[in-house]
Amino acid sequence: MQRIHNIRALYSPVQPCVKQAAGEVVYREFLPDVRLQDFIYCYWQLKTEYPLTAPYHYRVVADGCIDIFFELHDPQHPVVMGFSDTYTEFPLGPTFNYAGIRFLPGMFPQLYRVNAAELAHQEALLEDVAPVGYHFLREGLPGHPTVTAIKSMLDKHFLVLLSKTDIHADSRFYESIDLILRTSGAVSIEKEVPQGISSRQLRRLFAEYIGDTPKAFSNVVRFQQILQSSPEVLKNRLYLDAGYYDQAHFIKAFKRLYGLTPSQVFEK
Repeated sequence: MQRIHNIRALYSPVQPCVKQAAGEVVYREFLPDVRLQDFIYCYWQLKTEYPLTAPYHYRVVADGCIDIFFELHDPQHPVVMGFSDTYTEFPLGPTFNYAGIRFLPGMFPQLYRVNAAELAHQEALLEDVAPVGYHFLREGLPGHPTVTAIKSMLDKHFLVLLSKTDIHADSRFYESIDLILRTSGAVSIEKEVPQGISSRQLRRLFAEYIGDTPKAFSNVVRFQQILQSSPEVLKNRLYLDAGYYDQAHFIKAFKRLYGLTPSQVFEK
């Protein structure tokens, strides 16, 4: 049996950067139908409760996932955000109500039959990437739907899509993902390739299903593990256990993936 079930069990990608601007901005995550949870990590919503008086910058940290997101008041232009090994920042207006789907690593390309490398490090219109998903969002969502209605409709769409899709990634890809997640990214996967596959073949599989190299994905997983560890990561030098060479190496890598230094994140 392919190790697809292990991905959710071993990995919980977090997005901790939503500022609770005096209760004016709210971020929520919702689990999909249990039959979809090996493929979709969560549905999410980011919205203003009241009009903002200052510009709002939404920072997305690197998490190894691919997301679809769209403005609920205008779902005509859904966007796909591919794998990224840096943080991304979105300037938003005074009011917004975004919804999104966060796919577990490797799953969006299989469900929609696309090559993840074509999406990496960029945003693309869903219409150009996955017409089936685009037409559903454009035609299937009523105006101003509730969160409950959104979840129900997304579950229905993805269950139908899954029933028509053969999930068939190379088992050696899953074996490699499993190793990276079990070691929290502190592994040189290209030196410990599964039996019967070369480093070059493994890089091709990761490009197809993740969007980048095994090393890039491992770096994101390692960062995510640090992000969820003790806030005393600097004081207790926990970054050394995660495989960073020294404090300077850790701070540089963390800032690239988060957009802030570890002290700004953990010591505020």
